[in-house]
This record gives sequence, structure tokens and C-alpha cells, in this order.
Amino acid sequence: MKKFSTAASVLALAAALQAHAADTPPGGRCAFLPNAPDQHTVVRGDTLWGISGKFLQHAWCWPEVWGMNKEEIRNPHWIYPGQIVYLDRAAGKLRLGKPVGGNAGADDGAAGGVRTVRLSPQLRTEGLGQQAVPSIPSRVIEPFLSQPLIVEEGQLQSAPRIIATQEGRVNIGKNDKAYVRGDLAAGTSFQVFRPGVPLKDPVTGKVLAYEAAYLGTVKLERAARDADEAHVFNVVEAKQEIGVGDRLIPMPPTPILNYVPHPPETAASGRIVSVYGGVSQAGQNQIVSINLGKKDGMDLGTVLQLYRYGGVVRDRTNSGAWGGLPFTGEKVKLPDTEYGTLFVFRVFDNVSYGLVMEVTDAVQVGDVARSPE
Repeated sequence: MKKFSTAASVLALAAALQAHAADTPPGGRCAFLPNAPDQHTVVRGDTLWGISGKFLQHAWCWPEVWGMNKEEIRNPHWIYPGQIVYLDRAAGKLRLGKPVGGNAGADDGAAGGVRTVRLSPQLRTEGLGQQAVPSIPSRVIEPFLSQPLIVEEGQLQSAPRIIATQEGRVNIGKNDKAYVRGDLAAGTSFQVFRPGVPLKDPVTGKVLAYEAAYLGTVKLERAARDADEAHVFNVVEAKQEIGVGDRLIPMPPTPILNYVPHPPETAASGRIVSVYGGVSQAGQNQIVSINLGKKDGMDLGTVLQLYRYGGVVRDRTNSGAWGGLPFTGEKVKLPDTEYGTLFVFRVFDNVSYGLVMEVTDAVQVGDVARSPE
């Protein structure tokens, strides 16, 4: 790949130093790859995580090396296909540029006719950035942004409930009717849930919360006219079979996928509670829950490192066969082994859901999830 000319590098560095004197090259956990390219042209299908992974040893570090402050992380700007990401090696930062006037042969003071600016993508409000490059593969987590549902014990008891099904069927599916009792609070679109399994802390065994199983969606067809009459609903989508006793929760608003990866503000360490779907292990782009929530400082976009928990063994080498010393069998903790990254995208009080990223081993219940080092 063609490198910057000396003149272009000097001009880019001078502009960066003038506008951002406080910029310093990243190091340690946010170091650049030794074979990082000089530039990358953004194309449709890219993610910010993927683009940054071409330059950085840890892709989640991109807000730091792009110079984003906390406010920009909370309300991120966007980049779009056609823009160019440059590695400013002198300043140790990534920059954003675009061809001037669409003419590849134009010259605006920099070689190659490219104008470089600080990588703070222009904010576009139209369409809520629908054409913008997302932070992570949004299609993977979209189904999980509104389901499954974490509830406290007894929380679903007061929710509207299905009391009968069309023609008395045991289970109903798409386009079938369901008869419901309960206060709809003027709502018309609902998700259907069934009380699920308890999520237990793998260390203490304490029940952290309950995971309600998502069954599908229903839409109000006719509201009850009297207090002793049932509401009539039509099943719009059925992910699983729906039946008598299942509960209705109002449909949540469509989420905006503008997460920016960042480490937790304070050191955090937890464990994997479960792998979504009832399987024993998780791999790339699968969903897991952890025993850390809002009370532990988790928020949308929190990044944690995954470790295989190192067990405790007895030291059996200090026996009498070695110098006549008495055998003590001391307990020794083996070090945890890092093998991946977790991207938190949904947070409850005591539990959070995360997307498994960049793993070299399978994720298991009990594995450690803690602040990046």
C-alpha cells in the first residue's frame, strides 16, 4: 500500500499539533499493530470495530486513539462509506480524510489531493445515521436488544396474561388469536414472555435474576368492552409456541445502535453466568450473561476481557523426598488465561448481556470477565 509522502506527513502532523496539542501517542493496551496499514477506505459492511482491528492490537481502543472524549462516547459521531481512515504515525492517532471534490488528482496542499482532518466524524442527523458504519455487527445483537428479558422474582405476575387460545388449542402460532386479561395501559403491541430459569451467580450460588423466555409478539385486535370480558389479540410473530399463562410486556421502542466501546470507569471483575440458548459453550458472535450490572458500573458499550479461570491446586512437590521437608500441600492459585473480549450491549441491575468478540477458545460458564489491563 502506498505510504504518505514526507510533505503530506509534515502537513498532517503540523495541523494535528496546532489543533490538538494535547494529543499523545497511545501505548500499552492501545498500541498500534507493527504491520498496521497507512490507510483504509471505508466501505459498506465495515464496522468501526473491524476497521480499528486493522490498525490496533485491541480493536475496542478506537475511541481513545481517535481522540473521543466522554461526551462524544455518550453521543457518538459517525463515519460513512467512501471516507478514508489514515494512520498518523507521527502523532500516534487515527485521522479521517476524504478526496477533495471527488477528484483523485486534485491538490489541496497535500500530496494525492487528500484533505486530512481529525478523526471526529461529521454528525449527520437525517435518518439517525442509517447509512453510518456501525460500531459492531448490529445484525447479531438486534434480536437481543428487546429480548430476552431479565425480571425480578414475581415481576411478571401483574402483567397481562393469556387466559385462553383460539379454539382451545394447547399452543398457538402466527395469525392465531389469543384471549388476554389484565391492564393494557392503552398499549396495542406487546411481546409475549414465559417465566424462565433463574440466573445464579457461579461463585455464590445466589439467584441474581430470572430470565424470561421470549415467545413472540402480539397485536391488539379488540379491547375488552366490559370488566369481565377478555381482550382479543392476534399473534404477529411466534418464535416459540405460545399458550395459556404466558405474559404480555409492552413492545419497547426501536433501539439506536450507537454504542461506543470503552473500558469500565472503575475496575470490575465478574463471571460468566450463562450462555444464551441453553448451550454449555459460546463462540464468536454469541451471547452470554455476566454477574455484573448497573450497580457494578456496567453500561452500554463496556468492554471486558475474557479469561479462563485458573483453578486452585495443592503444591505436592515439597515432600520429604526433597531434602526431608515435611509435606504441607499448600494451596496455590493458578493464573487466569486471557482468550477473548466481551462487548456489553444490554444492562440490568445485577446482570448484563454481552457479545463475544475475538476469542481463541470457547466461553464457558464460570469464566472470568474483567476490566482490560
